[in-house]
Amino acid sequence: MRNHASLTADSGLNTLPYNPCQVLDFSLLKMSAGEEYSGNTGDREFLAVILGGKATFQVDGATFEKVGGRPNVFGGKPYSVYLPAGADFSVKAEGAVEIALPSAPSDASIEPYVIDPSQVANGIWGAYNFKRYFHQILTLAAQPELPARRLIVGETFTPSGNWSTYPPHKHQVDDLPRQAYHEEMYYFKVSPADGFGICHYYNEDGYEENFTVRDNTIHMMDKGFHTVVSAPGYTTYYLWFLGGEQRVQATVDDPDLGWVSRTVPMLREMGG
Repeated sequence: MRNHASLTADSGLNTLPYNPCQVLDFSLLKMSAGEEYSGNTGDREFLAVILGGKATFQVDGATFEKVGGRPNVFGGKPYSVYLPAGADFSVKAEGAVEIALPSAPSDASIEPYVIDPSQVANGIWGAYNFKRYFHQILTLAAQPELPARRLIVGETFTPSGNWSTYPPHKHQVDDLPRQAYHEEMYYFKVSPADGFGICHYYNEDGYEENFTVRDNTIHMMDKGFHTVVSAPGYTTYYLWFLGGEQRVQATVDDPDLGWVSRTVPMLREMGG
């Protein structure tokens, strides 16, 4: 079983070398100034998250000029463009640009739209050495006014030496309000770029693995528990995106480690 991979980061569209997920897919679009890419979304919805740079989008007759602004993922909140299913689109680079393209099947009729940084929620999850910083880009909880069929998208920044998405959790059964089924992917960047982290994954079938997180690696999870740690001296970033039958998020912690969540209020009172 392999649920992680390294992506190419060449000019043009970079796709997954393989994909164990049934709902989610991902590609990475890199272009230099003046280059263009065009296509059709088919039966899938996409969220074009501008990782760095600016681009002009044309989506079924709508034009969104010079979307973007941050130099890279560590330089502020993102701009994003929602591309609905069945849409013809083109993207023109306004300087060097890097765009993440998570996608999921959709049968919904939705108009394209831009998500600007003012609409992106941010905050802190965890405490002390499992504190991490998040951006919620397209979630039902933080952006109920933004329509989507399946996609849920955000970003997490894990500081030097810290753990993230800890305690490990899963979301593999539709049993609301306790748990919701979602596939999930993490697309990673590291700062400085020569650094690394570790991702720990395990599931109830007895499978367990650790893999090295580096720039342009991706973790693809159709089930199972997962957690990430940054090497000292380095910050890891991951774009996280989920897809299932509904957009309500509900997770279950590993029962052996879930008690750690209950320490967060106390740790924060102590200044962590």
